[in-house]
Amino acid sequence: MVETQGDFMFTFVPIFMGAIFILVFGIIIFTIIKSVGTWSKNNQSPRVNANAMVVTKRTSVRGGGETRARSIYYVTFELDSGDRLELQVDGQEYGQLVEGDHGDLNFQGTRYLGFTRRANKS
Repeated sequence: MVETQGDFMFTFVPIFMGAIFILVFGIIIFTIIKSVGTWSKNNQSPRVNANAMVVTKRTSVRGGGETRARSIYYVTFELDSGDRLELQVDGQEYGQLVEGDHGDLNFQGTRYLGFTRRANKS
């Protein structure tokens, strides 16, 4: 018996659609597990208060086109030890921080808790 084009489509398409569904579902589950892991790790990390300087700021835009665009704000701080740490901040904090600001940085793991600016002694 010769397999026709229609028979092939009835066997291939359901398998292909099932594979796509499993792939998308797997990506969603992976993202959720990764987010919960980061949240848990941050909760177990100590709260740190360190002298720091704002080194640079950047934004990342997600979405757009058919979906609503969303800006994500990041600030890189340099600690007294010379280590640099990039943390995600909200838009209001992003607008208030200026490159070169010195102050006390509060963070927990990768979670930004706040920055208190110190006046420059000039």
